[in-house]
Amino acid sequence: MAEDIKAKLEKYRTAPFDSRFPNQNQTRNCWSNYVDYYRCQKALDAKGLDTQPCEWYKRVYKSLCPISWIQKWDEQREDGTFAGKI
Repeated sequence: MAEDIKAKLEKYRTAPFDSRFPNQNQTRNCWSNYVDYYRCQKALDAKGLDTQPCEWYKRVYKSLCPISWIQKWDEQREDGTFAGKI
């Protein structure tokens, strides 16, 4: 399974179609992948597992989200004021 994930990451170009977000506005998709990335990291770190599978979420949110949003959310996470549940 890890090999499949690594192969997908190597072939990755941009965010694939996600049927949960069929419309043109990808704001919720951006938010979901950002939060999922940090949830994934937290869960795998707690279990002592490799966090490589989480990189998928990071690549997706980096291709969908404006940089200013990411910077703002990162600052909010550091300050403890981030609205999402991670």
